[in-house]
Amino acid sequence: MQLTNWEGGLHRNQEEDPSEASQACTNTAAKDLVLKEPLFGRLWDVVVFHRGWVQLSPLTRVMERHSELLHGDYSNRCNFWHSLVICRVVLPLYSPNVLLFSDMDDFVHTTLTEWGLSELIEKFKDEEIDLESLLCLDDQEIAKLIPKTGPRSKFKDKLKSLRVKFCTGEKTTMNEETVSDSTEENEEEADDEVLPSTSDTTDNGKRKMAAQCESSKWQSPAKRRRDAGLGSYSERIILCDVKNIMTHVNNRLCQEDNTRLNAFLKAKISDLETDKRELVGVFGKSGAGKSSLINAIIKEKNLLPSGSVNACTTVMIKVEANMHNQKYEADIEFITKEEWKDELWSLLNFHGNNPDQEREEDEDYSEVAEKLSALYGDEWKSKSPESLMDNKYFREIPEFHQENSQRRKILTCGSAKELSARLDKYTRSDSKQGAGKEVKRWYWPLVKCVTVKVPNKELLQHVTLVDLPGNGDRNKSRDEMWKGVVGSCSAVWIVTDINRAAAEKEPWEILKSACSLMGNGGECQRIHFICTKSDLIEDMDELSAVDVREHILKRNMQAKETVKDAFRKIPKIKKHFSEDCLTVFTVSSKEFLKQKRLRPDDTEIPKLQKFLQDLNDCHSETLNYVSGAYGILSLIQGARCREVACQKVVVCKDIEEKLRQELDKVRKPMEEACKVFERCLCEGVENSKSSCGKHLKTVLYPSRVSGRGFHKTLKRVVENNGIFKTKKGKEINLNVKLASCLTDSIDEEFRKTFPNEGNCGPFNGVINTFSLDTEMLIHKYKDVELQLIFLKTEEEKIKTRLHKIIRERKKKIYSSLTETIEAIMIECYQKAATFSGKDTLKNTRDIIERHVYDLKNTMFAQTKDDMLAQMTKLKEHILKTLEETMQKSVDLSLKTDDFSIPDFATELEMLKLYHIELMGSPNEETSLISTDPKGPTAALQQPKLR
Repeated sequence: MQLTNWEGGLHRNQEEDPSEASQACTNTAAKDLVLKEPLFGRLWDVVVFHRGWVQLSPLTRVMERHSELLHGDYSNRCNFWHSLVICRVVLPLYSPNVLLFSDMDDFVHTTLTEWGLSELIEKFKDEEIDLESLLCLDDQEIAKLIPKTGPRSKFKDKLKSLRVKFCTGEKTTMNEETVSDSTEENEEEADDEVLPSTSDTTDNGKRKMAAQCESSKWQSPAKRRRDAGLGSYSERIILCDVKNIMTHVNNRLCQEDNTRLNAFLKAKISDLETDKRELVGVFGKSGAGKSSLINAIIKEKNLLPSGSVNACTTVMIKVEANMHNQKYEADIEFITKEEWKDELWSLLNFHGNNPDQEREEDEDYSEVAEKLSALYGDEWKSKSPESLMDNKYFREIPEFHQENSQRRKILTCGSAKELSARLDKYTRSDSKQGAGKEVKRWYWPLVKCVTVKVPNKELLQHVTLVDLPGNGDRNKSRDEMWKGVVGSCSAVWIVTDINRAAAEKEPWEILKSACSLMGNGGECQRIHFICTKSDLIEDMDELSAVDVREHILKRNMQAKETVKDAFRKIPKIKKHFSEDCLTVFTVSSKEFLKQKRLRPDDTEIPKLQKFLQDLNDCHSETLNYVSGAYGILSLIQGARCREVACQKVVVCKDIEEKLRQELDKVRKPMEEACKVFERCLCEGVENSKSSCGKHLKTVLYPSRVSGRGFHKTLKRVVENNGIFKTKKGKEINLNVKLASCLTDSIDEEFRKTFPNEGNCGPFNGVINTFSLDTEMLIHKYKDVELQLIFLKTEEEKIKTRLHKIIRERKKKIYSSLTETIEAIMIECYQKAATFSGKDTLKNTRDIIERHVYDLKNTMFAQTKDDMLAQMTKLKEHILKTLEETMQKSVDLSLKTDDFSIPDFATELEMLKLYHIELMGSPNEETSLISTDPKGPTAALQQPKLR
């Protein structure tokens, strides 16, 4: 089977059977090459190539992947082999990007040689730069690799062309020696396919790019991923390239006069960098299977320790992707020395010196003993707080003594198992370890949070799984972090054993106590109740494999309905979440890995993986950046146009009138919302006055609690400004109790005004519907199209920014009710904390009751006024931000000309190509965005997380 020249490459004579090629190559000194789909790395295959012959090895996985073609009838096999065209590098099989090279190093070696930069080969080899890292090099890394300006400029120019070809699916050039029969004409033909670099501003280059733009049949990102495997990897290359383009633009602007427009453009470029991580909080008691679940979902069996009866996770652990290297890393953040000193004093003074009889009655003493024994062994029992702060106890963790960002310890390992072992003493309590002659110190009492970074996990590129222990923390700084994380979760997973899913109190207590923090006080859209160990049923040994599976699936369906019924019966949760927010999963991490009784889909782990993938894919970092950059370059080129002054005046007048109209549309719903809140809060004030005595009684005189032990609990409450968490995680919060009538009065309206669910957006979607009708104006005034494209991108950017502002401000507005109550009660708490002796309990109760009764006529009204004032400030801030931002953008795009700004026509054309690629159609080039409330993410709509 002799290959012949054909369209810049080689192909097999159609009449010959591919089996002849195999026979012909049997006794040939062939060179092994590698066939790889680089965008997902799913396929490694061997191709035998020698002196114009090509053979696809019958033992490789490509035959398994395409068995229907390779083992079908002869015509199908011919079609398959006919598509195997070696065009210097690219083999267009079933993906537009299939590369031929001997290994990753050889590709870089050959490419650098072809570029005339062979002197860089050793340097790149030492830095272990393969194809993927080559394509993702940024300007700073390139400058470090290539210090000399001449070779660096040449390299960047060649790299830019290579990136464009990868992202747009074009053929990529390689060393001509790879195909010995390639002719000079072939080279010229391939060279014509290279897009111009950013430094090329010739008309010829522009025409080539424009022609490619017109001829390309662009696909949506989702369709590209389905059809060809293009996805996040391709988008990372696009993002990297566009960032380099904008760095180049910014550097050029810095060399020019600092005019008003110049300063504005540089500020806009610096604002392009945004990143929003989606948080998924994972709750559950020890032994429920949280760690096993996370390990199974991210396919890292040995990452988070699980299965120990004696040990349990005691600190917050965040799990996310390591996008920087191939190592397993852990970032351990410690509390401050001052915080530990205060906690140590509190622990010893309240529990350490109690008589043995009182210790037995003190439910919190065992927790104190466990915490102190972990760090100090038995020494804490005979030492003062000052002695226990000696540096000898912290020798292994010198970072504990550092300030601010340096108060972190970084662990780096080559495997998940190694990292898990090294992390143990920072994250786990284990009563049966550390015993013996030498005391082994466990440092988890000093740890605030651990962030674990796992390589090769695109599933977690923009998603963080957070393993949350218990129900907050008794340490103030850890508890504040806990509340902040819970309030920022997009979704919450409640993990519990399937056999106790509905009856177990702890998961439901967690949900009830945190629902206001996640709902009106947070941004949670979905609650996933995850029933673990779903593969276990009674009498399995007596059943056949088929019957076991049927029994398991039937029991799992019953468990789901039981959990849903229990959810419907809890009014407190339903105030913040509808039934549509709840999804129940019955999972088995063990079966997902071993597949003895259940199929993978039966374990429902794939469903959770799909949920995370959807959440990850909805992140629109690339499209946001490219859209913003496209708008900035449009403004630059528009400002250089000299012939559109008349149209600018007319368009400017239309837009300013439209801006006034749109601001009025935004103002009215916000004013109505403030009036509704005022009516609700007035009712809440009256209810608070009449009910405060009852609420005080539930905290000060709890049923079935003896006064003998309760005086210490109440002491802790007043010492901590009205809040205390018991050993079991149940929170006593007097401030929340006193504010409960006020929060109850607004919960329903608050959820309507600031919904976490759906795509409506706050204030009945008025921010989403804000529009200056720039798309209509583009059709009407073609000469100022570039300026209007910029205004469109600015409009969407400001709406995205306002959504973020509203999301954060609404949390503060909701929490202001309890915070104002706490501020009013603080004087009372401080006085009560000074009491000691025989009548401490009575005196504490008396002063709290007297303080509330004396101030009830003003306290609740002041709380109402404070919340309404914050609502008014939010309304004013939204209107002011909208008006000032858009007016400034109008002034600089339609009222300002600056011919000193450099020409970036080629860069604009490249951004236009990338933007069309991300948006999915050349007809959408001016339709930069939809009304997605999270910003310019039309092609990456937020998934419906059902």
